[in-house]
Amino acid sequence: MTELRVADAGERENLAAFVARAVRLDGQSVVRLRQRDAAPGVVDVWSVTPFDVLATRGVRGNIEPGDVTVSGNELLAAVTVAGGERMDPGPSRDLLWRSELPMSGAWQHVDDLPASVVAEVTERGVEVARDNVGPQGTPPASLLDQPVLTVSSDDFDLKVQLRCLFALSGMGFTGDGGDSGDVVRVSATDSWLRMDARYGAVVRRRHALLPLVF
Repeated sequence: MTELRVADAGERENLAAFVARAVRLDGQSVVRLRQRDAAPGVVDVWSVTPFDVLATRGVRGNIEPGDVTVSGNELLAAVTVAGGERMDPGPSRDLLWRSELPMSGAWQHVDDLPASVVAEVTERGVEVARDNVGPQGTPPASLLDQPVLTVSSDDFDLKVQLRCLFALSGMGFTGDGGDSGDVVRVSATDSWLRMDARYGAVVRRRHALLPLVF
């Protein structure tokens, strides 16, 4: 039986906010709960957004088994309706998780972006997207793939796509984006881009995997 333990009420509220956003973006979303190896007592919570970008945040707690995927709706009910420190997040839905996760650690800091700038660029993108809605009710991939911000360091020169900003905003990770001093931290590995804001992070593979040829 799967058991999630989150002792702190504030952490349960943080988890509920994350899952509620994920379910709002996709009513059939699944959530992956993974015990963090490098920090015992922390569970990394993952969801795939409709923008083909991963969303994540950590909460203090424990999950058994240590890596399991569950229904977003069932997890939300367990946190908000059943409540309590010990929760049953529902049966395993591992077969529904089809996204690769980045390896832990090894992230290199590239740059910090003012959250207000990220919010402004996102809002401009939303205005353009309203006039370019695709057949599925979402912006076309050609728009989402547009690079809208550039960050660089000695080791990396990164183009941040609009889809990453939409995921940050859709998950509510930047809040209202107007708090003075708030930044979005951009980090990377050779394969992945990560953007950490006040309430969570989004992660996207920098290069598409080559298809296997048999």
